[in-house]
Amino acid sequence: MTKPTDQEDVVSKAGLFQDLPQPSEAQQVQHAQAEVARKRSEGAVRLLQPNRLQVELRASDLESLLSEDHRARLVWGYVVRQNLSELVESVKARGSNAGRAAIDPHILFALWLYATLEGVGSGREVTRLSQEHDAYRWICGGVSVNYHAINDFRAGNATLMDELLTDNVAALAAAGVISLERVAQDGMRVRADAGAASFRREASLQEHLKEAGELVQKIKTQAHSDPGQAKRQAQAAKLRAAEARERRIQAALEQLPEVAATKKRNNSKADARASTTDAQARVMKMGDGGFRPAFNVQFATTCQDQVIVGMDVVNAGSDMAQLAPMVEQVQRRLGQSPDQWLVDGGFPAHDQIDAVAHKTEVYAPVPEPKTKKDKQGNAVRQDTVSDKHQPKPDDSEAVASWRVRMGSEEAKELYKQRAATAECVNAQARNRGLLRMPVRGLAKVRCVVGLFVLAHNLMRMAKLAPQLVGWGIAPSKIAAQAA
Repeated sequence: MTKPTDQEDVVSKAGLFQDLPQPSEAQQVQHAQAEVARKRSEGAVRLLQPNRLQVELRASDLESLLSEDHRARLVWGYVVRQNLSELVESVKARGSNAGRAAIDPHILFALWLYATLEGVGSGREVTRLSQEHDAYRWICGGVSVNYHAINDFRAGNATLMDELLTDNVAALAAAGVISLERVAQDGMRVRADAGAASFRREASLQEHLKEAGELVQKIKTQAHSDPGQAKRQAQAAKLRAAEARERRIQAALEQLPEVAATKKRNNSKADARASTTDAQARVMKMGDGGFRPAFNVQFATTCQDQVIVGMDVVNAGSDMAQLAPMVEQVQRRLGQSPDQWLVDGGFPAHDQIDAVAHKTEVYAPVPEPKTKKDKQGNAVRQDTVSDKHQPKPDDSEAVASWRVRMGSEEAKELYKQRAATAECVNAQARNRGLLRMPVRGLAKVRCVVGLFVLAHNLMRMAKLAPQLVGWGIAPSKIAAQAA
């Protein structure tokens, strides 16, 4: 027996009740009114509407907010294994002595490392995230931080950053996970926190210094003559700002002899100028061809593992004198020099090659022979062009060996690793926010760059030797090892 369709069912029902009279219009209205009255008698409609002012109490611990493989756990596992005893011992809050407890330096260090990996470079932003973002809250563990403590930690621990870099690369070398066969060095110009129009000559600086000194004396006189408490506070703020400006101008004057000596070595006839914003910043040629205040950040990176084993910050726009100091630094950190050292064409000054000849082999492009010119400055055509890879009569033994070495096909193939290593590391630093320095002065700038280096090496350690950072170890075991 087949089941009737919906259409057949409607037709059958229509045929069954077709003899019944249809309700009138008045009856239909009466029925609708009765239905409305019935619904009203049942009460108002109940709906679940949003109430965003309701206070909620949620029972949850910070440990459950992050997954086991979260990057914040990697950062903390690394930080608790570092020796920060010098910072801990400098805390004055001890026993029953007066004063509030200090923030654990491990927390401040971990916050900056994680922020660097996430591309956050502002102390105020880190402070805000420590209250709102689960990863930063997990690192703090309920400890309240302020941006003064955050910024002071970043700007005042250059020695600590250098020691941690030495310890980390030494640990990686001892574990046998990095190779010192080949290292690439490169310089990267990073915009300084100095105004482009803040560079002034000596006469202008002397005039501004005189005006700043007069302003300081004027504010001091007004502060002594006005006893009002509110006005005294405002005058004190003005006095601090005026004295800070006076110190900056004085620092700029002290930098002028060094700037003048550099221009003399470069045969430049331009007047020496220094910045009243950041006296140690220098105008450098940037990657886009423009000239802006900047610092020269130097990285030395292993080609095979891309681990940074050397770092420095200088205020010289040229890389010509940076080869030998970096080789010496890497040797000091690791107790040995790499077998091969790859640099670009801005590094191989002859005296630098001679200085490192007994430590490593330098691989750098040999410059093209200079074209001879006549008295009018026009290029003179030469029928025979000398081979740039052939030693010259005045070359030292090291320079002659470098020329011959770079002419081989093996050296040309090996040199390709320089860009693949150094440019990759530079790009990663740019992606993490190393575009403009948030601090002023070489010492503070080195602290910032040190954080970028440690953050970079941390990610490489997680890849090469996860056991050194506690990656894959349960949180309870990490805490036990730290204790």
